[in-house]
Amino acid sequence: MQSVCLVYTTWPDRESAKNAACQLVEEGLCACANLLPGMTSVYRWQGAIETAAECVALFKTSTVAAGALRDRLMTLHPYDEPAIIALPVDGEASSTGFLDWITAQVVASPTSPTDRKA
Repeated sequence: MQSVCLVYTTWPDRESAKNAACQLVEEGLCACANLLPGMTSVYRWQGAIETAAECVALFKTSTVAAGALRDRLMTLHPYDEPAIIALPVDGEASSTGFLDWITAQVVASPTSPTDRKA
């Protein structure tokens, strides 16, 4: 079993997050994505305090494919500097079957769409 990571991103709206998620799952760069709309972000940008409604997207992928996923997210994302953070998954404390499913779905680089259901 390969190791797995969770890639956290924020998007300006649910639609842009969903479009990216569908494309990335289809390309095999992640097994799935969870979209959490309705988040409010408070942050400093270019010297000013900003607030924005955003959608969180959590992508489940292998650590082998995480770099390719990050690179693809950068091309799909509308922000100048998107939040893309890869978080390791503790394989000892996680569902082994689910982690196996994730790694079975993910390829290291984009491919044509295929059905990789476990």
